[in-house]
Amino acid sequence: MVGPVLIGVWHTWEPHQAAEEAVGSQLPAHESGFTPEELNELLSFFESNEPVSSNSSSENSSRAIFSPDERKQRRKISNRESAKRSRWRKKRHLENLTSQVNRMNIENRRLKNRLHLVINQCHVVWGENEQLRSESFALWAKLLNLYWTLATMQCNHDNSRHSLSCFNSNKLSSNSIN
Repeated sequence: MVGPVLIGVWHTWEPHQAAEEAVGSQLPAHESGFTPEELNELLSFFESNEPVSSNSSSENSSRAIFSPDERKQRRKISNRESAKRSRWRKKRHLENLTSQVNRMNIENRRLKNRLHLVINQCHVVWGENEQLRSESFALWAKLLNLYWTLATMQCNHDNSRHSLSCFNSNKLSSNSIN
């Protein structure tokens, strides 16, 4: 007896021997990976004495093995499974997007709270700066007043002619400060 057809090599064997081997082996059909109907179809394929070429695609071989109704049924099943996988992928994608939206909403809330704190701190610092600026102007005014008083006092102690020149020089220096 010559073995089953090898890819790219032509062999001949008797189909009845293959059937005897399939039935003679104590393997149930589900352990071989084929249903009894599929085994019968495979046997009928070998009985047809059609050569098997190494470049035949799986689609072409399934067309030779299965009837059009069976191919249609198998395609329906395959499409259902594909659609089920697609729905599952879509569901997982939607779950991931929902999770991402939730994380981003939490992060957004956290950043908004932080922004409010920074804005409040900024307002406090602006208020303090304004107060310091106001105090600075008041202190500069007092200091200028003290310089003026000091200059006036120094000019009063000197003679009148000299005090006039002192007064004019102080007036000039106070104008340059402003």
